[in-house]
Amino acid sequence: MEISTLATYHCLAFVWYFFVAYSITHIKTEERPSEVFLYGGQWKYLTVLNLVLQAVFYGVSFLADVLRLIKKLRCAKCVISSRDLLFSVLAFPVSTFVCISFWTLYTYNRELVYPKSLDAVIPFWLNHAMHTAVLPFALLEIFALPHRYPAKKKGLILLGFVAFLYISWVLWIYSVTGEWVYPLFALFSPPGLAAFFAGSLAIIVSFYNFGEFLNRMIWGQ
Repeated sequence: MEISTLATYHCLAFVWYFFVAYSITHIKTEERPSEVFLYGGQWKYLTVLNLVLQAVFYGVSFLADVLRLIKKLRCAKCVISSRDLLFSVLAFPVSTFVCISFWTLYTYNRELVYPKSLDAVIPFWLNHAMHTAVLPFALLEIFALPHRYPAKKKGLILLGFVAFLYISWVLWIYSVTGEWVYPLFALFSPPGLAAFFAGSLAIIVSFYNFGEFLNRMIWGQ
């Protein structure tokens, strides 16, 4: 794909994610269901954090494209390294995890992850923008241009560290409020919850490996 075309695509993707993140974080306070938006607000949900992550990633990608267009190659090289690290370690595996885990649990029992009370607050299109469109965007990025993956050990350590931070945030919110971020967690005993978190980490690691596999199959080493 031509650099100018990539720049246009990345700019539009950045604007889209910025708009979606803005939309979900500016729901009027009086419209928020009390059982959903407790301590931590929207920032306790992986879906919302992922929207911010994607906006940052596409912003960095657009910057890299612009630097290449104006022939600032030394600066572009550094930004491209950051772009590839963001995409490989976080943007692709997290967006894939958000989409697949959400719709799997939603199909099984939506009240565990997305209570029906949210239908009156979050429009249909916004739900799909947060939970569905993120996966096609991630796949399109892989097909649009190659990304250099870090050494496997480094990539998995970074991914595990970010996962640890989010789990710590979830547990902190529970310690403060006595309420779980997702009603699903209330179904587990402490050992069961630990196993659930471990299983979720294993799944997101598999998505990391899947992204690396796709990148290698399409673009080679």
